[in-house]
Amino acid sequence: MRLLPVLLAATSLFVAPALHAQEAAVTSASAAGTVLPIERVFASPSLNGPVPRGVKLSPDGRFLTMLRNRADDRERWDLWGFDRTTGTWTMLVDSLKLGSGRDLSEAEKMQRERMRVGDVKGIVSYGWSADGKGILVPLDGDLFLARLDGTVQKLTDSKEDELNPALSEKGGYLSFVCDRRLWVGKTGGAAQAITPEEKAGTVHWGEAEFVAQEEMARFTGYWWAPDDSRIAVQRFDDAPVGVVTRAAIGAEGTKTFEQRYPAAGTPNSLVSLFVMKPDGSERVEVDLGANRDIYLARVNWAPGARTLYVQRMNREQTRLDMLSVDPATGKSSVLFTEKAAAKSWINLSNDYRFLDDGSLIWWSERDGYGHLWHFKKGKWTQLTKGPWVVSSLVGVDQKKGRVIITANKDEAISQHVYGFDLARPGRLDRLSEAGWTNGATMDKSGQTLLISRSADNQPPQVYLADQAGKRLAWVEENKVDAKHPYAPFLSGHRPAQFGTIKAVDGSDLHWKMTTPVLAPGKRYPVFFQHYGGPTAQQVTRGWGGALTQALVDKGFIVFEIDNRGSENRGVQFASQIWRAMGSVEVEDQKAGALYLKTLPFVDPGKIAIYGWSYGGYMTLKMLQADQGLFAAGIAGAPVTKWELYDTTYTERYLGDPNKEPKVYENADALADVARIKDPLLLVHGMADDNVVFENSSALIARMQAQNVPFEMMLYPGYTHRVSGPKVSTHLWETILAFMARHGVTPPQ
Repeated sequence: MRLLPVLLAATSLFVAPALHAQEAAVTSASAAGTVLPIERVFASPSLNGPVPRGVKLSPDGRFLTMLRNRADDRERWDLWGFDRTTGTWTMLVDSLKLGSGRDLSEAEKMQRERMRVGDVKGIVSYGWSADGKGILVPLDGDLFLARLDGTVQKLTDSKEDELNPALSEKGGYLSFVCDRRLWVGKTGGAAQAITPEEKAGTVHWGEAEFVAQEEMARFTGYWWAPDDSRIAVQRFDDAPVGVVTRAAIGAEGTKTFEQRYPAAGTPNSLVSLFVMKPDGSERVEVDLGANRDIYLARVNWAPGARTLYVQRMNREQTRLDMLSVDPATGKSSVLFTEKAAAKSWINLSNDYRFLDDGSLIWWSERDGYGHLWHFKKGKWTQLTKGPWVVSSLVGVDQKKGRVIITANKDEAISQHVYGFDLARPGRLDRLSEAGWTNGATMDKSGQTLLISRSADNQPPQVYLADQAGKRLAWVEENKVDAKHPYAPFLSGHRPAQFGTIKAVDGSDLHWKMTTPVLAPGKRYPVFFQHYGGPTAQQVTRGWGGALTQALVDKGFIVFEIDNRGSENRGVQFASQIWRAMGSVEVEDQKAGALYLKTLPFVDPGKIAIYGWSYGGYMTLKMLQADQGLFAAGIAGAPVTKWELYDTTYTERYLGDPNKEPKVYENADALADVARIKDPLLLVHGMADDNVVFENSSALIARMQAQNVPFEMMLYPGYTHRVSGPKVSTHLWETILAFMARHGVTPPQ
């Protein structure tokens, strides 16, 4: 499950050792700067400043495009373009002028939820044509082709939404999914359905099934060949998948949806893959093997379109086969196999690249850490090595044999950009500046870097750099100057401090803490936030948003710690959560709380814990495990019974509940509700389709039956994201009022 962590804390430009009494930052308690109110955190313009989304370089590297939100509406995004030769910016698509404002279909709404952009208005995605002359823009259910001269052509005008739109690799065709079929047409011409019309309403062509979108970060179900000659198309049938009735409880009425939902231990969708011509002719089925209970993980065409590569993963997610497929016949053979370590799982990745010489750069955890390997003529060569993790394969300059990556080689809590030569892979050159955490992308030929970076007191900045990392131009400097929305609060900005404590197995657990100005002799309450689940890392040096500062301004210490099971620390560290959810994470978070209680400026009786999604589950397990350790707990959208969650996520870590019921029993958050003795606030959106509301209704019923007191705030009509300028303020004021009622208050 890609459960949603709600991030709060800020990060820092410096490293501090574990705080000791004599090292505590005890200074004058006089106010510094303007106090940041909660409501301003969620108002427009965003305190993050003009942070772009979806920044891309054109195929030739000349143009740069991005989505930019409006100063008067932080949730609405328009498409902008920058001509690097003239240095001019142009709004290419105005979402207000071109958009119809019509309601999206339920299918597109849910797909946006899967992509975590359910609260975004206007333009949420776009794609360059391969020739670099146009940009495909979906908007309000229709498709537009934006030209660089400022003209925009409307390509579709229908009542139905066009899902997963794309231009073919050479730009000759437009494709999209409508009414469960794949449609293709010449760009600018009429499209026709190229997949069969199925009688069963459970069959879909050209779409990714639910778990692929939610858990495998695969949002498409078709793939164009690089020469436009063929297209690989997924077909899936939801007939075996169980039906659940999902209630979306709104303020004025309730809608129910009969949703095919593959709960843990139940059948998945039946997935198959076909290759066909752009008109749907010469359709052949790809041989995915005799076992149908598998995951179609990734699909890629080789350069030249001679081979289709398919990644097939077993249901247990412990084996990944790379299939080499003849697109003319569909016949396949296993090129190589990736196997998980004992008591672990396969982590899927997009960090691989098929090269023109037929070789492959491949990301693997086979040596215990996520590193790059070179597969050439049947032999493997390790390219990166060490007790650190490659987080992304950014780009490859095939002519020079130069590879660009991001990794946490310098320290576990910072990402930097590095480069190395394929001929000398042991030598890594850091290309990004110290004191920041970075992300990066490149143009197709690996010539120009697009680097995004942030720090504790600096919201994200984006700049263009050459292959050596030298900055060429700012895309968005986002300097916190007098005009920046955060400027009034910068003088009062409190820096984060970092340190480590030891887990019981000796592992380093990284923590982050942000404090108010500490007055001598006073003790302060702690807002202890957590996520705890796999695939996430919370403690980094990047900008964490303004909410932490608003809480600190109110007199709270904000603290978080990354437990075993979290991301970017290697297989052994992550795998301790295998078949053990609700155990080692709870133990490590407890270690953080016990550490806090040793600090002379912390009030040991005023530590409140907060988490959302997996973090909400953690709140329940932490309160059950250690009565009296915490003053209060807030559980947002918690998972309470893992059998309610989907196959792919849940079985990856807990196994099949039919085979390992004891594992699920131990991980359950319902059985021990009577052990919750400390104040609890339960929060949930009543239209949540990710962690469905049944998780909370089951908890409510169990707590009432056990006569366990608790408080509750429900949000009708909201999904897994309870967000918006007003409702977010309401949510956080509710949390603060709850803490105040139970004595978690700043010193006088």
